Amino acid sequence: MRPRRFALLASAAALSAALVTGGYMTHEFPSFASPALAAEAAAPTGMPSGFGDLVSKVKPAVISVRVKIDEDSRTTPLIRNDDSDDNANPGMGDDQLRPFLKQFGFRGEGAMPKRHEMITGEGSGFFISPDGYAVTNYHVVDHAKSVQVTTDDGAVHTAKVVGTDKKTDLALIKVDGKSDFTYVKFADQPARVGDWVVAVGNPFGLGGTVTAGIVSARGRDIGSGPYDDYVQIDAPINKGNSGGPAFDTSGNVIGVNTAIYSPSGGSVGIGFDIPAATAKLVIAQLKDKGVVTRGWLGVQVQPVTAEIADSMGLKQARGALVDSPQDGSPAAKAGIAAGDVITAVNGAEIKDSRALARTISMMAPGSAVKLDVLHKGDSKTVTLSLAEMPNESAKVADSGDAGRESGRPYLGLRVAPASEVGDSGQKGVVVTGVDPEGPAADRGLRSGDVILDVGGKPVANSGDVRDALKQASEHGKKTVLMRVKTADSAARFVAVPIAKG
Repeated sequence: MRPRRFALLASAAALSAALVTGGYMTHEFPSFASPALAAEAAAPTGMPSGFGDLVSKVKPAVISVRVKIDEDSRTTPLIRNDDSDDNANPGMGDDQLRPFLKQFGFRGEGAMPKRHEMITGEGSGFFISPDGYAVTNYHVVDHAKSVQVTTDDGAVHTAKVVGTDKKTDLALIKVDGKSDFTYVKFADQPARVGDWVVAVGNPFGLGGTVTAGIVSARGRDIGSGPYDDYVQIDAPINKGNSGGPAFDTSGNVIGVNTAIYSPSGGSVGIGFDIPAATAKLVIAQLKDKGVVTRGWLGVQVQPVTAEIADSMGLKQARGALVDSPQDGSPAAKAGIAAGDVITAVNGAEIKDSRALARTISMMAPGSAVKLDVLHKGDSKTVTLSLAEMPNESAKVADSGDAGRESGRPYLGLRVAPASEVGDSGQKGVVVTGVDPEGPAADRGLRSGDVILDVGGKPVANSGDVRDALKQASEHGKKTVLMRVKTADSAARFVAVPIAKG
């Protein structure tokens, strides 16, 4: 299967081959400018005859963001295929780099930028207050040594970076010295699929460019971070649009243009915006404190797949399955255990593990939270206070285990007590062999993995595994849920189909 290709539209950080985020590298930059309050356009009803009135009001609030970056501050390869393994393509030679460097406008004859050379990139942004606060993308201003903004009237201003948030790819910048910039506001309601949307920005350095389309989808996960929840639009956006606004027909910002799906590097009508609700919360914290603090529950979680739901006797594949609570975390202190399924937060249903991560991350540390939890088949409500997130803590999982006799449940594994195998610990059984054509191999189980429990029951030897499989099969289960620990990861749950020997 050919990997999807996403692209970030800006800055030197956008040179990943897998994500086009709205920034553009160039030598020469057109001028742009800005005037005072913008979003007061009357919302058209039905199909608008045009967007001229709307654009005339909001366009002065949109800016071009030009940055200079010291290449010496970047130690990673300029071009990398993020769809491949980290070690599969460690770098590209000068001959391979030359066309890419030319495309992105690096100075020189297309060779690698020399150490300490300053490279220039450009993206977009928009004012959110008359005193010069403006929003753009993190990847536009990342490692910037200087930032300049150009407004719709061609005026150029120096800006400073107030704060950035890498996890949501947002940044807040500030232009000092004026208090009458034209500005726009974030929408109070989420955009609906099918609503009109107008994007304004600086694609390929062509500032003040306006495109229109509709909202194509919501809740998109493009694999760029733990809190992906993008609004998909079909209004054309390209390199240089990063950080620019997408407006509804009332002139309110429904999203921040950030990435495109791009097999070729150009727009094919599939763009992705950070939703206004997310941007509003993040930007408020950046303005207040310069950093973003997030609530932390302290659990490693994975999605509830159809197979996991079947093995646990659940009617729907929904919620976040807890692999393990972290020691000393709010979840551990509140009694959340491995195997619990978190189904709602403060009464709001949780669709999957990513939804749980997004929901908790948008809450302030110290917030009181009520969790609806399925614990060994029983529903309960747990109340706790969130801590401050120390680091990323949510992880995902995948695989399984068993032993073979004719007519009996079979997973395709040989196992031995962990206490008898090297440094495997005292709990569980160690996988000592895997049938390459068995169900366990299909789910990625390998020799050396440690199975801690099968079907919710601790196992200490191969007999325990067989008994657990037999019981699951007798209860009509087509899959069995196992808790597995590998050498390079914490314990996680794996649903493995039960075959017959």
